[in-house]
Amino acid sequence: MGYLYLAMAITAEVIATSALKASEEFTRLIPSIVVILGYGAAFYLLSLVLKTIPVGVAYAIWAGMGIVLIAIVAAIMFKQVPDLPAIIGMVLIVSGVIVINVFSKTASH
Repeated sequence: MGYLYLAMAITAEVIATSALKASEEFTRLIPSIVVILGYGAAFYLLSLVLKTIPVGVAYAIWAGMGIVLIAIVAAIMFKQVPDLPAIIGMVLIVSGVIVINVFSKTASH
């Protein structure tokens, strides 16, 4: 269940962050509500994740995947396409998350 909750937390965080841009500094009501509910859900779900997945591993996955997914959403929704160095950096982040999950004994506790 931990990884399912983690996927849900990442999704909530990506939705909230996308709405943060759309909220225009909390001057638009609906996106502002989405931000508050999204981050609340993300942190609640992350707290459930920490019952079964070590905090360092959970946060690495959450942050790493959030960065990549937000970059994809920003490219599609806001036309903020990352340049080559940014893409290389994100590939390295994802590679690090994969290394943690495949090779680290910490990830299996």
